[in-house]
Amino acid sequence: MVDTNFIGFSKSIIRPATALALLALTASPSFGAAPIELPRAPAASLNRQPTPPPAPSTFEEAYTLGAGDRIRIDIFRVPQYSGEHEVLIDGSLNLPVAGAVSIQGLTLNQAADAVAAAYGNILRNPRVTVSLVVPRPFRIGVAGEVTSPGSYTLERQGAQFPTVTSIIETAGGITHSADLRQIQVRRPQGSGVGQIIYIDLWEFLQSGDLAYDLTLRDGDTLYIPATDRFSLADAMLLSAASFAANENRPLNIAVVGEVFRPGPYTVTGTASTGAAGETGSGGGSSVPPTVTRAIQVAGGIKPLANIQNIQIRRRTRTGPEQIIDVDLWSLLQTGDIAQDLVLQEGDTVLVPEADPNADPLPLSEVAAASFSPDTMRVNVVGEVNSPGVTQVPPNAPLNQVLLAAGGFNNRARQGKVDLVRLNPDGTATRRKIDVDFTLGVDDDRNPPLQNNDVVIVSRSGVARASDTLGTISDPLSRAFTLISLPLRILGLF
Repeated sequence: MVDTNFIGFSKSIIRPATALALLALTASPSFGAAPIELPRAPAASLNRQPTPPPAPSTFEEAYTLGAGDRIRIDIFRVPQYSGEHEVLIDGSLNLPVAGAVSIQGLTLNQAADAVAAAYGNILRNPRVTVSLVVPRPFRIGVAGEVTSPGSYTLERQGAQFPTVTSIIETAGGITHSADLRQIQVRRPQGSGVGQIIYIDLWEFLQSGDLAYDLTLRDGDTLYIPATDRFSLADAMLLSAASFAANENRPLNIAVVGEVFRPGPYTVTGTASTGAAGETGSGGGSSVPPTVTRAIQVAGGIKPLANIQNIQIRRRTRTGPEQIIDVDLWSLLQTGDIAQDLVLQEGDTVLVPEADPNADPLPLSEVAAASFSPDTMRVNVVGEVNSPGVTQVPPNAPLNQVLLAAGGFNNRARQGKVDLVRLNPDGTATRRKIDVDFTLGVDDDRNPPLQNNDVVIVSRSGVARASDTLGTISDPLSRAFTLISLPLRILGLF
């Protein structure tokens, strides 16, 4: 939770009965509009938060004047003292005859009373009306979980003043770490003691009630804290909000762990995988980059990857690093698209290694996933019809690889082959495997292969004997040829 005990600010929660009483008071022209906060959000939203903040008021505060406002003063039947004026830098007006009158922080009604008091010694019972002609530009501070925090100067759009969502959009949108239920508006008051107003924009997304999209005032500061209860479902809805950050651009992401090409990448939403061990293509940027897209760019998952416990490490602006758990196996089995989390700038995707003691996942289903490599390379050497590097689907079994290499030739030892595998620690293992083309996938006799495995098909005994005899007889044949060559030459004459 965010500490709200800021210096110079005080919190006030006004209950429904009090709000109605204040509304009645504001109907009096002698009473300026007071800051009001609505009662708490509906019970349905309260169940999602242990200590939910109150919602903002449907009764907006009256506009308060400040330096740069252009106003018109009309004094009944005294046109020579009427006209337009601009509020000076010190918040005062320079009125004809009456001189300087301070209206800084006053509402229009209060400013009319101040002007009437200034002319009280000159005119008998002056009747004054103050109208806002051109409002001053608003300077609003934005901090916390937005793309570009800082200070912004906003102009009024027609009759509309800036709201919470519009200033968030101006600041580049909220990040996916934002806590929409605890947004704070810190508003300075004329007394010097500020007010903190809580905003529940999540309720705004759920109900569309514009009362939650509070109208801002000059000098307001918007603070958006980071959530400490990250939800994949909430994140999916948040990414579709109009004031969410635009993540359709390429993002700088790191992918580490059980992928073929770990490291930093620039990821887009249309990335795709290639062959195992090769970097995937970046594609365009029409959709937001997700976890699976980042894995695809990193060459796809390795056979030993644990896709049930992938972690996203996300930095926040206002709190500690977030660790988000993603289960891509649930995505494959149930179509839970929320597991394919939309990423943001600076995320790290960690793909851990599977626990050797855990029940293995069906390799065929994992290999068919979009975030697995399209193909892998296996080098088949020896007595096959097409020796060399063979492109096969991920986790293809030994029998399939041998058939892809053209099968055994007539010199092959068809009962056994050697499998050489390079281990992650740099060592290599070699084992003999009995070949039976009638078997399905079997760890002992028809194991699934991995990228860069080497399959060695040896010669049969007959082929070795034939090669040995050929080795012995070949020198004799060459010697006999050298001896007989002169006799052949003489025979020509």
